[in-house]
Amino acid sequence: MKNNMRKLSFLLFGLVLLLAACGGGTESKGDEKNNASEGSAKEEATYKIGISQYVDHPSLNAATEGFKKAIEDSGLKVEFDPQNAAADSSVTTTIANNFVSTGVDLIFANATPSAQAAMAATGDIPVVFTSVTDAVGAELINSMEAPGKNATGTIDLHPDTIAKTVAFLKELGAKNVGMVYSAGEQNSVAQVKEVKKIATEQGLTIVEANAATSADVKQASESLIGKIDAFYIITDNIVVTALESVIDVANTNKLPLIVGELDSVARGGLAAYGFQYYDIGYEAGEMAVKILKGEAKPAETPAQYPQNLKLQINKKVADSLGIDIKETWGAELVE
Repeated sequence: MKNNMRKLSFLLFGLVLLLAACGGGTESKGDEKNNASEGSAKEEATYKIGISQYVDHPSLNAATEGFKKAIEDSGLKVEFDPQNAAADSSVTTTIANNFVSTGVDLIFANATPSAQAAMAATGDIPVVFTSVTDAVGAELINSMEAPGKNATGTIDLHPDTIAKTVAFLKELGAKNVGMVYSAGEQNSVAQVKEVKKIATEQGLTIVEANAATSADVKQASESLIGKIDAFYIITDNIVVTALESVIDVANTNKLPLIVGELDSVARGGLAAYGFQYYDIGYEAGEMAVKILKGEAKPAETPAQYPQNLKLQINKKVADSLGIDIKETWGAELVE
């Protein structure tokens, strides 16, 4: 009897151990399931990106498209809040402040005024910019290599663009070059300063005209007639928005119009050294993806210059001006 009781006790004890083991295993599987759910939720998180574009024109539009495509290609789930300031700096401030108050995860600032407004509004939310000419001069970053703040992005001025453009103007026979720009745009002021420096070295004279708004562009262009033998329009947001006004003045007076980006060649400019704005937008999007994933910080992500600089010439415009296109220029021709 005692032996039977002892055997029964051993059996009961074993059963308790078995149940305990099973219970422990069930809890472990539950934990694994919870951990998997948490990981899945993290991967499926939806990020909010505020897009602040300074004005509506082909180059900036292409940059925004490139940015969105990079986000799409990454597989991240993102909600975009696109806003356009219509070339009004006060609106860029309102847009930036709204993004901060709604708590977006990242701000994409397209053009210098939009980037400056975003940086003035927040020192915490990551800002990725593009279509900015002089990010250091605009006080968006400390340096190209080490931004040091909550912003980084892509520049829309290749280091060789201005030097090559001035050399091209000289080869065309230009001596007095007219520049219409908005003195209120920091990016334009920086470019004009550099153009004047290089032009002086090459023996060319720069004649300036200010256009505070797009409505002033035609009058400013006309004010230069009789003083110049060519136009050079840089990547000024105000002037590029009203580029057709400059084209009209240039065509009427049979003057070469050199522009600052490739989209303006297709619109009627004679030539430009440039790159695709879609590409710098895409590269900015790739930066944003790494920042959102926690793989990079804006302060430690070097800002980038555009790649693949090329000369593009509008053949129809060249023909109308009687300009022979030399093979040595290595230009890409557009109609």
